[in-house]
Amino acid sequence: MARTLVIGDIHGGLKGLQEVLKNAKVTPKDKLIFLGDYVDGWSESPQTLDFLIKLKESHDCVILRGNHDELLLNWLKYNQSNQKWLQHGGQSTLKAYQMVTDDLKKKHEEFILSMDTYHIDSKNRLFVHGGFASHHGPEHEFYDNTVYWDRTLWEMALATDKQLAKDDMFYPVRLKLFSEIFIGHTPTHRFGQHTPMQAQNVINVDTAAAFRGPLTLMDVDTKEFWQSTPVHELYPNENGRN
Repeated sequence: MARTLVIGDIHGGLKGLQEVLKNAKVTPKDKLIFLGDYVDGWSESPQTLDFLIKLKESHDCVILRGNHDELLLNWLKYNQSNQKWLQHGGQSTLKAYQMVTDDLKKKHEEFILSMDTYHIDSKNRLFVHGGFASHHGPEHEFYDNTVYWDRTLWEMALATDKQLAKDDMFYPVRLKLFSEIFIGHTPTHRFGQHTPMQAQNVINVDTAAAFRGPLTLMDVDTKEFWQSTPVHELYPNENGRN
């Protein structure tokens, strides 16, 4: 049967992506939803974008933009860079792009521009890289890039988890808008684990592939998940974002 599968932050770890797709026995019948951050970390950021471009031709893919993809876009389109980006994975990306032709850089720029900022499916499930701040949903954000950078949604879900029921008058309005919300952006190793986490109806599948964790792919209906080898083991001579 066809599945809907969501994939967490990759951060240039193409080997991890290829492994987890194999582990989950993904076929063209499956729908793949990528939550963003394909670059900045391991050495294969350009190759990861190439892989996704080709994968989209053969599979049903929803490819969302993350904050690191936006940072790369700013460099590709406007030659904009900043020290914080370089310190948080951007340096490895710039090094990798030294070997990339101008034509391919342009292709990657156009690919990032084509990415969706969020996705809502027929079951009213939201897929977004970071979160959203508006009580009316991500489509009402004043700044488009809030959905890449927001962490308040996840923090709110953690703070109220197991304390407030959905019918409580203080239950957060934002969490009532969708049946489930799938996010990346905030790696779960910050909370002492390398597996997906759920708080209220928010499910975080960024299992720290950029650091010392695996890449995770989850079936959104059953919540079964598959993981790669911890990605740092696939790139033993690199530091990632550690």
